[in-house]
This record gives sequence, structure tokens and C-alpha cells, in this order.
Amino acid sequence: MKRIINILFCTAATAVLVSCNGFLDRSPYNENSSASMFSSALLAESVVSGAYSNIIYDYVSSGVLNFDAFSSVMDPNYTDIDLNYPFLRGTVLSGHGMFTTYWKRFYEGINRANDVINNIGRVPDMEDGLKAQRIAECRFLRAFHYYRLNCLWRGVPYYDKNLAPDEYTEPRKSEEEIWDLIIGDLDKCIECETLPTKYASGSPDYGRVTKGAAYALRGKVHLWKKEWKLAEEDFRAVMDCGYSLYTAGSYADLFTLPNEHCDEMIFSAQMVEQDGHGNAFSRTYGNYCTTGYAYCSLVLNTQFVESFEEVDGKPFDWDNYIPGYNSLDPKARSAFFLRNNLTDAEKASLSEYGADLSLYDPAGNEARISAAYAKRDPRLAAIAITPYSVYSGGASGVAVNYTYRFPYRDWATPYLDLNNWTTAYMFYPIRKFVSVGRDCLNVTYNPLDIPIIRFADVLLCLAEAVNEQGNWQEAVTLVNMVRSRAGVALLNAPGNTWLSVSDADSVRDRIRMEKRWELACEGQLYAEELRWGTWKDTKFADGNGLLQVWGAPLYNYIWGGNAYYKWAIPRSEKEKNTNLTQNDFWD
Repeated sequence: MKRIINILFCTAATAVLVSCNGFLDRSPYNENSSASMFSSALLAESVVSGAYSNIIYDYVSSGVLNFDAFSSVMDPNYTDIDLNYPFLRGTVLSGHGMFTTYWKRFYEGINRANDVINNIGRVPDMEDGLKAQRIAECRFLRAFHYYRLNCLWRGVPYYDKNLAPDEYTEPRKSEEEIWDLIIGDLDKCIECETLPTKYASGSPDYGRVTKGAAYALRGKVHLWKKEWKLAEEDFRAVMDCGYSLYTAGSYADLFTLPNEHCDEMIFSAQMVEQDGHGNAFSRTYGNYCTTGYAYCSLVLNTQFVESFEEVDGKPFDWDNYIPGYNSLDPKARSAFFLRNNLTDAEKASLSEYGADLSLYDPAGNEARISAAYAKRDPRLAAIAITPYSVYSGGASGVAVNYTYRFPYRDWATPYLDLNNWTTAYMFYPIRKFVSVGRDCLNVTYNPLDIPIIRFADVLLCLAEAVNEQGNWQEAVTLVNMVRSRAGVALLNAPGNTWLSVSDADSVRDRIRMEKRWELACEGQLYAEELRWGTWKDTKFADGNGLLQVWGAPLYNYIWGGNAYYKWAIPRSEKEKNTNLTQNDFWD
């Protein structure tokens, strides 16, 4: 598939007659354009590749939104919150560009899929079996884009063919109707005899849609509909397709180039080492020391980091490492995070800030705070750059190990401090998906694929489906498969009271936390928190916001009211299509 995408980049300008301007603003497909594009298998395949290319939008630009920033695991940096994420500050209006951008983009993906579904059947030099396969692939892609629309808007207009711009006048279908239409597409996708169950690593078609991906997406729709038995059947079907957890290395190893095509990956955004077509996570997650000079525009939420348990399952509590920590004012306890051997000038500045320097240990401060992270769930170290841990960067031209210290002095020798772009503050920079050393020479060229559906997620979805039917014991077994790979103690381990669960309610809470720890930074958790109905309670909890590692806020999240449960129908789209009704509370 990466080979196919490379071909697309070379031919798109002349072969793919699809505008990037969005849903209602592009030239319609007409008889002449369809006749030319579907006059040969070569041209038709370029249109199919164009349908796939719409998937990578969320990952290839530092200017697009990151959906995990809406979830409880991640925060936009203080320079980005009001510009790009006013939704989290209670100030967004229905005319905001984010509603328009994603409405248009998802419908653009639907239009591209519709073109293939409705026209590839008449390509003269393509075998019928291949035509059926490509239609099945594009049915999945259409279903995927409608899935994302429905997660956010809960009912949208449905189009299964492309029209002239002034003909897009359908009213919204209900949320339930859209779920059923998505299931219908995925039913046909799965029924396609020529659609493979799974591709092996190394296959030239790796990255294309498979039946495994279709089962997984259909199962997720059934979760939204609370059709637990049907969801269970679909996720069990994924297990029968030959996917499995990656266990040859650590959790951190999973997100590296050698393992991007391992059997855990069910459907991924295919990245290539070209400007604008590699993943931009190294830029948005990475730091100034990352090769290419990244932005650190997204950081991990401090409360989320503190949710990570000890390896043995014991809940993390600062007071267990630093007695009295929790009762201190956040600025006062910043003293525990300070580097050894502060200068007099640093002491004066930090004292003025509010640090209680009577708590400071000039020779052992770094070791004391490091101990609080040393025995935690290994996924934390794989996801976050914690205080006084080491990150290998390459922005200086060679691979260098930098240590995350505060206050920052210099990233050059002799200090080699990690520069997180916001050196006046100490947050939790992201490590997951960020290039190491000189492995990637430009932060917009990173060729590492981004998983959209992977097997660990399927196991946790299956655990949810069986747990909601009362079979919490099997749900525990499934969760423990994921925990075992992570290297942490198992639920209901003999003698471990911290990890004891005994009913569906306690297992439900465990599944939800496990998903956050396992899937953080992959862009999946906002939709899950919306589906669970927990988003307001987690993201907008009292005191939550962009917090420094010691808990002092730079900003707090502000709940904007019940309108926030659903996105606003873009004002510009309502003007074009007067049959569109707005979601409650937006107008």
C-alpha cells in the first residue's frame, strides 16, 4: 500500500479529479470525468488510492486538530488552546472553522469512496473479482467517514452517490439511521469473497482494507448501539482473522518502524517519507531536541499521568514517596522537582515563584523525584518523558541523550537539558511516536504508520461487550492479556487486593482506564469518552487543565454547556442546505 501511495503522489495532479477544497465546494463528478477516470484499470486504481489518501489527513499536518487533545489524556499547549481548541475553554461558536473543516473533510472522503463504488464496475480491463474487492474497500472507507461524522454530530445527511453542488440538500438522518447504514456498508464489505481476511507483513497490498478491519469497525458501531452480543460476535471474528498482540518486545517497541506491520496492526494510516505525507506526530508531540525541531504543542495531562499505577497494581500516591506532598500548595511543592545544585540566581527566582525551598535537597532532589516514576506501569515511560528521564534527540546534527531537568539551563554541552520549547514551565512531553536520535531527519517526513485499529483495542472492546452482558470473569481474562503484554500485575492476581474486581461495575471502570493507558496519543479516546458518557466528568473535572507536573495550572478547562456533547452543524453548511437542522443549544 505504501508503494501504491507513492504512485498516487506522482500521478494525483493529473489523474485524480478530486478537489481538496471539501464537500460542497468542489467540482461535481460528471459523465465526462467518470468516463476518463474509469476508462482503464490504471486510472481507476489511482482514484481508489485517492480514496485511501483522505485517511491520512489527521496525521500529516501540524495544523490539524488532534482528537486526543479533546480527551482526558492530552492537553494543548498554552499557546494553542484559545486558537485551535476554544471548545475546551467554553468560547466556541457554531461558526468556528473546526466544525466546517471536519464536516467537509469527512464528506470529501465519502465522495471519493462513492466515486469508486458507483463507477469502477465499468472499467473495461479490470477483473470482476478485483472490482468487487475495490468496491468493498471503499464501502469500508465510506463507513469509516460516516462513523466519524456520527460520533461527533449524532445524525447527518447521508449520500451514497455524488451530486452537483446545489443538489446536496438532504436533511439529517437520525443517529440510529446512520449507524444502521454504516452497518449495511460493512455487511457488504465482509460478504465480498475477494476481500482478504488479513494481509501478511511484506505484502505489497499491506495497508488496504481487510475483513478484519471491517469486523472491528462494525463491532465498534454495535458498541455505540449497545448491541453487546453483536459486538462480541464481531470482535471474536477479528480474533479468528489471525491478528494477535505484539509480544516479541516491549509495549514501546510496538510503535517503531520495524514493527509497524506486525500482527497487532489491523488498520493503519500509511505514512511515507515525503513532506506532507509522513506523520506529523514527531512535530506536534516532539520537543526542540527532536531532529527537525519539533513544537511540543501537545503534552500529556498531568492528572492522566498520575493515574498510572505501580507495576504491582498499587494506586500511585505522591504521599507514598514524599509524605505531605498532597497537602502542599502546588507552587510550594514545585521544590521537589528542581534539579540538584541550584545556583543562587535560580533559588531566588524559584522562591519568588512560590517554591518552598526548605523542602529542597540540593544533592538528592533529582533521585528523590525520579523514584516516583521508577516502579510505575512501563507504558508510562513509553508514552511520557518524565522528570529526569533521558530522551535521545538529534536536532544538533548527531544523536544526543538529553535529560529533562528544571529549571532549564541549556541543551548544549555541558548541561544537555531537554528543551521542550516552553522551558519556563515543566509539563509532561510526549515520547510515543516521537522519532529517536537521527532516525527521522525531518519531523514532517516521519514514515512511521499510525494505527487506527489495533488488536489490543479489539481485546478491550471485546472485554467491554462481554462485561456488559454480565460475563465479567471473561472480561477480566481479556483485560489481563493486554496487561500481561504491558508488564504489569494482572487483575485478580492471588493475594493482590489492589487489583481485585468482583462484578461488572468494577470491571467496567478497569476497562476504561486500561483503554486510556493503552491507547493514549493514538487519537481514539475522545470518541470513546463520548460514547461512555464520561467526557464531561473526566476532561472538565474540577481543577483539570494544562497543569505543570506539580499541579499548578496555566489554564483550566471550562464546560460550555450541554451543547458540547454534540458538534455544531457548520453555519456555512446550513446556509447552503436549508434542510439541515442544528443540534440543540447551538443557535
